Amino acid sequence: MSQLKPVPYLYGEPQVTGKLRSQMSDFKVFEILPFEPCGEGEHLIIHVRKTGANTVYVARELAKYFKVSEKLVTYAGLKDRFAVCEQSFGVHLPGKQSYDLSDLEIEGVEVLSWQRHNKKLKTGALIGNRFEITLADVSDMAAVEQRWQQICQTGVPNYFGEQRFGIDGGNIERAHSLFAGNKVKDKKKRSIYLSTARSLIFNEIIAKRINTNTYHQLQAGDVCMLAGTQSVFLADSIDQTLENRLLEKDIDITASMWGAGELMTTGDVAALEQSVADEHTDFAKGLAKFGLKQERRRIRLNITQPKISINGQAVTVSFFLPSGCFATTVLRELIKYQDMTVRV
Repeated sequence: MSQLKPVPYLYGEPQVTGKLRSQMSDFKVFEILPFEPCGEGEHLIIHVRKTGANTVYVARELAKYFKVSEKLVTYAGLKDRFAVCEQSFGVHLPGKQSYDLSDLEIEGVEVLSWQRHNKKLKTGALIGNRFEITLADVSDMAAVEQRWQQICQTGVPNYFGEQRFGIDGGNIERAHSLFAGNKVKDKKKRSIYLSTARSLIFNEIIAKRINTNTYHQLQAGDVCMLAGTQSVFLADSIDQTLENRLLEKDIDITASMWGAGELMTTGDVAALEQSVADEHTDFAKGLAKFGLKQERRRIRLNITQPKISINGQAVTVSFFLPSGCFATTVLRELIKYQDMTVRV
């Protein structure tokens, strides 16, 4: 039976301690979309700042306000409730009616702008997110700065964050139940459980590479991904040019996002990935049964636009992450933090 195992740190467990989210404004997220609303079309794009508000809750409230089905309200990605987040929602509203949202009142939500657009705002349709995170009561400023520089230079393991697995890893048990044949009618919940299973296998492949000292090591049989794209290629043999490209962050080593079909890797790399999947047989078989295909994801998360500032015993770090990556994955390598939010 699969369960959530602790995954190893790349640089060893941090010894510095601090507090995360002593207040909502300590964790800020700014969503970056790949487009600006064009001013006309069937979809109203609403840009909001939400504080302590769940993304799904805001979407439901928008559906009530516009008197439309919840299916007609969309967003590019879920954002943490325990934060201040700027993100966009799309509402399908055919016609040319103009709207004045000055009377829109949703607890914890401030409407920043709204404009029509000619395309639906789809899940995953974002470049990424910029984060601005303040850590309080930091025990050793010099050590944090040193660790931050190391992270900026060499990145961190591209783990899926703990929120992917639910409170106390509860989504793992729900994924087992799904693959055991129990029906899940809610498509969004079913998608979450499938992602949980896939993410667990991916995280454990990274963990195994770290534990076997092959995380940084490019091997014959690895599948590499080009920087800035999802294009991949098989590294049949390793030479200095490829190793330099890895050091220069022009390419990244990848690991399997499990699904149907043959592994893209070969040799010892494929054997390592298969050995992890064999530890989670029902997940591996279930993902294939539900129609997911073998895909690849980078094992290294490189942060961009990094900044750090110190104010007394508080440290503020800001950085940009591509879509699908987790800020908490960066923070866990930086500091042993205590999350001060009470999740109810």
